[in-house]
Amino acid sequence: MEIWINPACSKCRGALTLLDAAGADYTVRKYLEDVPSAEEIRAVLDRLGLEPWDITRTGEDVAKELGLKEWGREESDRERWIGALSAHPKLIQRPIITADDGTAVVGRSEEAVRDALRRG
Repeated sequence: MEIWINPACSKCRGALTLLDAAGADYTVRKYLEDVPSAEEIRAVLDRLGLEPWDITRTGEDVAKELGLKEWGREESDRERWIGALSAHPKLIQRPIITADDGTAVVGRSEEAVRDALRRG
């Protein structure tokens, strides 16, 4: 199991606390320092079953600068969004937990983190 975190994020710290309490075996990826490539973002989106706009923090200053709220949300727009997430990792929703069964969750709630734990 791997968890993508921003250490300054309270939701990330809460997810780590839950993982530790459960004795989970996981690795931490500080994704603002170890920035995911476009290929890695595509793979995580596939595991999540989501589109890039679904995991984009549109309230961030950089999102406003890029005008993300006006960007299209069609298949033809997907690569543009993925490029933005890779170029500006602060836009990526957090934490993202990849489970050993090949799935992933955005662990913003205790329920989502527990779901990841059930999946291993």
